[in-house]
Amino acid sequence: QVDQFQLIKAVVLLLAMAATAITASSLRGALLATFAVPVAAYAYAGARQWMPVELIMAGLLIVSLPFFAYVARHLNRSSLMLLSFRSEKDALIAELDTAKSMSDEARRRAEDANLAKSRFLASMSHELRTPLNAILGFSEVMANEVLGPMSNPTYRDYARDIHDSGQHLLDLINEILDLSRIEAGRYQLNEEPMMLLSVVEDCCHMMELKARNKDIRIVQDFERALPRLFADERAVRQ
Repeated sequence: QVDQFQLIKAVVLLLAMAATAITASSLRGALLATFAVPVAAYAYAGARQWMPVELIMAGLLIVSLPFFAYVARHLNRSSLMLLSFRSEKDALIAELDTAKSMSDEARRRAEDANLAKSRFLASMSHELRTPLNAILGFSEVMANEVLGPMSNPTYRDYARDIHDSGQHLLDLINEILDLSRIEAGRYQLNEEPMMLLSVVEDCCHMMELKARNKDIRIVQDFERALPRLFADERAVRQ
């Protein structure tokens, strides 16, 4: 006759080992330390009674103990790997937050520097344009001999050179301001029909002095009867 109480004890031990293997997987050796003695006692009692069913259950418990111990070790390794991955993820998130804060700080500094540069250029352009307008006006008066003729024609040529150089410097100032407007996205083209030939000749004339100082000869070779170009003259010069 099969002892129902012994079978119930075996099933309870089996379920308890399975539950302990899952819940206490983080405690290494807890399963063996908890169920080694109960399983040995049950196997000893089943061997004394020599009942086939109890012997089978005892063998099942003995085999299940190392199996559940293996399962617990595997779960423990998986938990450790999961914790390791989580810590790496947290470290990466922390690095990303640090990099983002550094990037935001660098962007803020760049915006402040760009704003300071724009203010400096606006102030300097105003300070430079005031004397340049006087230079351009007086040199034009002298070149055109408004207040009277010049006895020496060389002086008149010098006045034209002064006017051309001042106009060139004023154009450079406007180009620098145009760069600031381009960076700010506020640059507007003033397009109108223009003669490309005159623009090219003026540019070559401005570059001849620099080229001559470096022993470079500028050769102009283009069609004389070019049609008008619809564009911004200052942008084409740039």
